[in-house]
Amino acid sequence: MNVTLTVNSKSYTRDVEPRTLLVHFLREELLLTGTHVGCDTSQCGACTVHVNGDAVKSCTLLAVQASGMEVTTIEGIGTVADLHALQTGFWEEHGLQCGFCTPGMIMSSAELLRHTPNPTEDQIRHHLEGNLCRCTGYHNIVRAVQHAAGAMQGAGQAADD
Repeated sequence: MNVTLTVNSKSYTRDVEPRTLLVHFLREELLLTGTHVGCDTSQCGACTVHVNGDAVKSCTLLAVQASGMEVTTIEGIGTVADLHALQTGFWEEHGLQCGFCTPGMIMSSAELLRHTPNPTEDQIRHHLEGNLCRCTGYHNIVRAVQHAAGAMQGAGQAADD
């Protein structure tokens, strides 16, 4: 089947098997490997991307279902030269260890900050319940999101920038 998606502001058209998951389309067809395959059961959140602005676990969506939609991956929210506030927050607050869950955590957190610019610790923890981390105790991840929220409020930055 032919699918056309806008991924990180660039349009792509590809012929894919109807059963191709969005996560595999991103990684194998577009070589955007920042979106990780963790559990394949939508439990871990490592594959979280934004579809039309909403955080979605890309292992639960077929590429053909996303045809015509706008997808943002971790590669689309910042660059090495200009990190997103969440990427800086994870760096500054030591919100990562192995880094496997980090892209999904950042994409989920970006959605939270878009809707709740100044979340409480409880709101952050609740929002990230669908994202698993095996390395940290989540404390520094929460601090990273709080750091980013403060930086974004100070700079007037939108969560999807």
